Amino acid sequence: MRKITYIEAIREAFDLALGRDSRVVLIGEGVPDPKNIFGSTVGLREKYGSRRVFDMPLAENGVTGICIGAAMTGLRPVMIHQRIDFSLLALDQIINNAAKWSYMFNGVVSVPLVIRVIVGRGWGQGPQHSQNLQAIFAQIPGLKVVMPTTAKDAKGMMLAAIEDENPVIFIEHRWVHQIEDEVQEDYYTVPFGKARKIHDGSDVTIASFSFMSIETLKAGRVLDRHCGISADIFDMRSLSPLDIDSIIDSIKKTGKLILVDTASKFGSFSGELLSQVVERGFSYLKETPIRIAAPDHPAPTSHYMTENYYPEAVDIALRVIDVVNKDNCSDSILKTLRNKLKRDRPHDVPDLKFTGPF
Repeated sequence: MRKITYIEAIREAFDLALGRDSRVVLIGEGVPDPKNIFGSTVGLREKYGSRRVFDMPLAENGVTGICIGAAMTGLRPVMIHQRIDFSLLALDQIINNAAKWSYMFNGVVSVPLVIRVIVGRGWGQGPQHSQNLQAIFAQIPGLKVVMPTTAKDAKGMMLAAIEDENPVIFIEHRWVHQIEDEVQEDYYTVPFGKARKIHDGSDVTIASFSFMSIETLKAGRVLDRHCGISADIFDMRSLSPLDIDSIIDSIKKTGKLILVDTASKFGSFSGELLSQVVERGFSYLKETPIRIAAPDHPAPTSHYMTENYYPEAVDIALRVIDVVNKDNCSDSILKTLRNKLKRDRPHDVPDLKFTGPF
């Protein structure tokens, strides 16, 4: 099977959806500009025309209302924000209208709208361009929220989102855009509400989200090889609906749980996941669960101040050792672990050596 990048998979999903269904339209700030939303809309305007692939004015709330109306009257709009932060200007439309119409009219009216938003990090992004706000949307009844990590899932979940009769918030982390995965060429969908196990183990269960699944997988592989610690690692993929069953089944085996989130810890979605695990699976836990997340203050703009803001693979590995409490992780092994996981690139750019597949 061929390998393509996450961003190529998103573009391919758009191409297939536009070609398959004339009701699909792409709209967003920068959709037809030279950078084409990180390359994800390249050539689509030329192929499908400016009536189906087009730019939008800096009027997020108003245009979201237009997209909701278009969805209610038969179109299937995909609205794109290059930063999740920009969608905050449209929360009234998203929360009070898109999420509620089907319920308020007893299912007679549906709102098949996809709102694609991008999160990320890196020097210069700062407090207003690097927020991870998935918990805000996941809290709203009527919205579906997904955060695919791999290119294969990105394509399948985008096509599933476009097919869905409900509004879907589709969240991408910018640091996964260039990671390759094995992706089939044809049209396929990946269902929401099912976590994906990306590493098998018996010592600890780790539930991770988006880009942090990659950092967790890197940590898990090194721990397995050098410390004899094997982790059940799940890429959660979908926040609403949420797959609790897979996590409960795993902690029945491991008795230990770590949650790794891209957001700040306080009020994060990892807290919701932990609450549901405790409600349904408290008796299976042998150790206190822990959460690994960003600090509870805005992301700095300064290159120097972001140096230790985001948790990385080595931080995850050390916390896993604490939770599992393995006696065979000697000082020499810990040194090896640190060397294997230490950053060999500037901290504000993605690790391009991690190429997949998963």
